[in-house]
Amino acid sequence: MKHNPDRIFATPHAQVADFAFNEDVVRVFPDMIKRSVPGYPTIVENLGVLAAQFAQPHSVLYDLGSSLGAVTQALRRHVQIADCRVIAVDNSAAMVERCREYLHAQDSMFQELLPVEVREADILALQFEPASLVALNFTLQFIQPEQRLGLLQRIHQALLPGGALILSEKLRFNDPAEHALLTDLHIAFKRANGYSELEIAQKRSALEKVMLPDSLEEHRERLLAAGFSQVLVWFQCLNFASLIALP
Repeated sequence: MKHNPDRIFATPHAQVADFAFNEDVVRVFPDMIKRSVPGYPTIVENLGVLAAQFAQPHSVLYDLGSSLGAVTQALRRHVQIADCRVIAVDNSAAMVERCREYLHAQDSMFQELLPVEVREADILALQFEPASLVALNFTLQFIQPEQRLGLLQRIHQALLPGGALILSEKLRFNDPAEHALLTDLHIAFKRANGYSELEIAQKRSALEKVMLPDSLEEHRERLLAAGFSQVLVWFQCLNFASLIALP
């Protein structure tokens, strides 16, 4: 399918609205995320590889905050377990509609893929089924901080022994100098991918009240408080990281 270039913030906005996963974002999302998140393609593809190590028969694989279904597609490419299925969940109607189109296209190219169900729903209200793998790929940072522990506790309760949660997030750093340096390097990454100073500044304004990152230490402490026994970083590129949490 054709991917449109991200030009959402290329012209001056009289007032920069809070970022939302609306139709405008959906149209350019593949380009936006690839040019904004260092290591994103590597994270997504290897989520499928990692999932294959934890997936179990007669269980669900969850892609929470699935957006256009990139993680779901990776899960279906790499996991070949009998009686295993994927549930992809997102609260954006525009994302869900386009996600279903992408998955239909994947079905036409491959055979014997895991069955998948795409739901438009709030993951905070989701009734979890027994799961062997849960992916939160750049999703938790968009949930209000006071609601994050409760969600992780419910995910932990749903995970089967031997399963895993894979959590990818943008990080903030407690040391001001470290935070400033990695922020500057991230901005350099976006410049190198063709974003102008205006685009970078306006998107930062749009996200500042919507996306609220935690430090790596906060993630570890919260995951342990939620009941997980072990937390490890399997990937980091600049101020973006992905963690594996074991029940």
